[in-house]
Amino acid sequence: MNPVLLPPNPVQHFYRGGDRIAALRGIEPETDHQPEEWLGATVSRFGTPDTGLAVTADGALLRDLVTADPAAWTGPGSGADAGDVGLLVKLLDARQRLPVHVHPDRAFATSHLDCPYGKTEAWFVLDTEADSAVHLGWNTDLDRAELDRRRDAQDSEWMLVHMNRVVVRQGMGILVPAGTAHAIDGGIFVAEVQEPTDFSILLEWSVTTSTREESHLDLGFDAVMPAVSADRLAPEQLAALISDAGTTPAGPRFRSLLPAAADPFFRLWDAAVSGDVSTERPAGFGVVLVQEGEGELVGASGRIAVSHGQAFAVPHAFGAWHLAGDARVLVAEPGAGWPTTLTGTGIR
Repeated sequence: MNPVLLPPNPVQHFYRGGDRIAALRGIEPETDHQPEEWLGATVSRFGTPDTGLAVTADGALLRDLVTADPAAWTGPGSGADAGDVGLLVKLLDARQRLPVHVHPDRAFATSHLDCPYGKTEAWFVLDTEADSAVHLGWNTDLDRAELDRRRDAQDSEWMLVHMNRVVVRQGMGILVPAGTAHAIDGGIFVAEVQEPTDFSILLEWSVTTSTREESHLDLGFDAVMPAVSADRLAPEQLAALISDAGTTPAGPRFRSLLPAAADPFFRLWDAAVSGDVSTERPAGFGVVLVQEGEGELVGASGRIAVSHGQAFAVPHAFGAWHLAGDARVLVAEPGAGWPTTLTGTGIR
């Protein structure tokens, strides 16, 4: 059972962007509000059951393939359902600042949204314009009543002034724990790995085409605001959410690109080969994005040619595998110990 090619799967959204995704994936954007691509997605956008789902080259939904043979795709055990692969991977190309928003954690999602996953996520910076930054967590403890007032007034300046601003560079990995307010400047292009949901609480919607009514998961702000942390994210806490591992050139040994705290939720690796072979990735579900060059993914059950801009869903049944040729790849995988972490110590 070999990896499955994933044709481009662009998703339109309430913010501008998408030209760098189009260039990487070899497509023409349909609009200037096509800033995301969902890679290997077996879940859809909140409230729209078909948007975002990955479709294979022959027209089949990846979710249906996984549901038909979960053991072959994800190995022993299963996730929340037969089509669950444990993560969602996106390309996100922002040409405007994203709104300040928050994602709920697993406890909130379980109690309010009937889902075992929250939405902890991480960004790996593929490209950035000079002085572009991410805004991550509050730089002071906030009064919740004041936060509510500023949200209702759509006071963007107040929110940003009270957030940590981190100038990014290519190769940085940044973890965004559930509950943490965050935003991305225009000019930043990232690969995003996250828990497999689309749960977002918008504190700021006026900079987008979204509305207040679309900003609280259909639960109302009184219900969702307890999922939003109002606590200061101290400098040492912020530093622990950032990895510089990917800011140096990749080599044939797969290296982790995210802080260790991401491991229970998802993992992201890269490797590059030049006429040689990489170290092995163990058997398991993964999403592979070919960033540069041409080569082969070589597994226990066969080998498949890959080239720049292509993406693949790798099934567990492909076995342990490695990269050969002249290419550089990103590999996203579920969290360490998944799926037992859904009901075990991985929930926090």
